Amino acid sequence: MKPVGPEQIQDTHEHDDIALCIGNLKKYTRMKKQKPSIPQGTRDFGPEKMLRRQFILNAIKNVFEKFGYQPLETPAMENLSVLTGKYGTEGDQLLYKILNSGDFLSKSSEADFQNGSKFILPKISEKGLRYDLTVPFARYVVMNRHEISFPFKRYQIQPVWRADRPQKGRYREFYQCDADIVGTSSLICEAEIMLMIKEVMTNLGIEGFTILLNNRKLLTAITELIGAHGKETAFCVAIDKLDKVGREKVEEELVAGGFSEESVQKLDPFYKIKGSNAQKIIQLEKLLSSSEIGKEGMDEIKLVFEYLNDFGFEDARIDLDITLARGLSYYTGTILEVRANNSAIKSSISGGGRYDNLTGAFGLEGVSGVGFSFGVDRIYDVLEDLDLFPKEYQSSTKVLLLNFDRDSFKKALKILAKLRSAGVKSEIYPDPAKIKKQMNYANKKGVPYVLMIGENEIKEGKYQLKNMDTGEQLKLDIDQILEHFSN
Repeated sequence: MKPVGPEQIQDTHEHDDIALCIGNLKKYTRMKKQKPSIPQGTRDFGPEKMLRRQFILNAIKNVFEKFGYQPLETPAMENLSVLTGKYGTEGDQLLYKILNSGDFLSKSSEADFQNGSKFILPKISEKGLRYDLTVPFARYVVMNRHEISFPFKRYQIQPVWRADRPQKGRYREFYQCDADIVGTSSLICEAEIMLMIKEVMTNLGIEGFTILLNNRKLLTAITELIGAHGKETAFCVAIDKLDKVGREKVEEELVAGGFSEESVQKLDPFYKIKGSNAQKIIQLEKLLSSSEIGKEGMDEIKLVFEYLNDFGFEDARIDLDITLARGLSYYTGTILEVRANNSAIKSSISGGGRYDNLTGAFGLEGVSGVGFSFGVDRIYDVLEDLDLFPKEYQSSTKVLLLNFDRDSFKKALKILAKLRSAGVKSEIYPDPAKIKKQMNYANKKGVPYVLMIGENEIKEGKYQLKNMDTGEQLKLDIDQILEHFSN
């Protein structure tokens, strides 16, 4: 056998390096060919959808500010110690936890894994994505209580995350638009919230909507009257599913959760409450007459209706619903939800309620607050389902200037500058392409007008303005064009 020299050894190493590089390149090529995707329950929003979302957000924001609420933002991440224990057992299970940076297993042991997730979680995760905007708001209030003035009114428009099962109208990442006021227990706040809801719905074109109204004190009274004192949270979590799973399934869940058959049977009179809101109040007062907290809840309900009547709010918009519970455990008084009546989207599009001591979890006792939230994504689905989006929110461009040739292009740039100075959303096609191609661009983008600035138009000083919807063409000079878009 011929001895192997240093040069041959070097050649062998080079061949190995080349083979390794080729292998990595093939692996990278295979990775590049993988079909791109996004996580379930999340979505991309293209320009058309973003314009429509901005229509919704602007309508909500304008009403918030009209009623005296100030803007606020909090981080996407919160410490798990802030989030846990505020949303009930089911809510805690839907929190997205974030692994600690670096070697996240360094503080854990094999015994922790054997003991289960409750033991391992605190050692590998200290933060989570926010579940809603209310708890972070309470945390902010406590941290900044010496700088803010009470009552403190804020609105917040940011995304939240929930590890829920995705379905139509329910997403894992979605926007909430919250408005809260803390530092007052006045029920005028609840009445004004309903006024805000009505105004937002009207501005969005959703005429058919119902505000479901209840009070957690009534639900607490019911648990006492059926002999299930201390089980208010379990009762609220179960009864909150009534419209989704039906009475039989709710009662099965209550029995499985430790409620006796006798207690469940005592709920029957409450299911049978019917009629107008005034008639329901009479029936409830009779059923809850032996409960002090029940009487307190009824007094609050009646006062809210009284304030609404003073504002001239139509009672027909409100449905006093004793089965409305809203499963979040921090609610203590008024609770409400909003549903669109004529849409295939049956989930609530807004909801909220009174919480008497949410800040107490962070060391600031006795600060009452009330707030509510609009679900932007569900509102979007409702508007799309009912075809209520205005046409002007199909494109950000109002007029497209066509590109004929070099000379007309230079003239068009001057006109474009005047349009933009006048606040008209406008653009020019950048390339001297065929007119058909430029028209197709305008159609695909949803641009309502095109402006033709050719050689003849320049000589005449009047330009062809075409309405892309109707096909109508007008010959106008620049001042007339500006006047047209100012109307």
